[in-house]
Amino acid sequence: MDPMRIATVWFGGCSGCHMSFLDLDEFLIELTRQVQIVYSPIMDIKEYPHDVDLALIEGAICNEEHLEMVRKVRARTKILVALGDCAATGNVPAMRNQLGLGNAENVLQRAYVELSDGDGEIPKLPGVVPQLLDRVMPLHEVVQIDHYLPGCPPSAERIRFFLTQILERAASDLKAQDLKFG
Repeated sequence: MDPMRIATVWFGGCSGCHMSFLDLDEFLIELTRQVQIVYSPIMDIKEYPHDVDLALIEGAICNEEHLEMVRKVRARTKILVALGDCAATGNVPAMRNQLGLGNAENVLQRAYVELSDGDGEIPKLPGVVPQLLDRVMPLHEVVQIDHYLPGCPPSAERIRFFLTQILERAASDLKAQDLKFG
């Protein structure tokens, strides 16, 4: 049996969900015996792979780069999990939606010019700084989500329980498939 191919992705958020994932401690060692981590911000893999079984996605969709990436992840992944409150609701990154500023340019103007203690210039680094979206969105507003794992961040115990259930279901489905066709 090939190991389940798992990815983790980080969009607009604080990285707390990935910290909880790393807080799995010894279970991470056990997990690496059962899965293959094929993409994560804690690895040096630049391109999201094809044929991913499960992706844990942290954070909200805040910019054009996120928008493009989440669509790629959905197209290449069987099971998508909104990991944490930012992914599920927009949470803290989406607070800028409530400012009533209307669009990304107004948000940048407010942050870098009106409230600046410095030179009061909006950074313009095409190709380096992604273009902000006019509105921050939770994942389900952009792509279909298969599971939600709430929390800010979800605890390591909750992540472990979820992954254990997914792995047991995958093993059970494989056994059932073997019985059917074996």
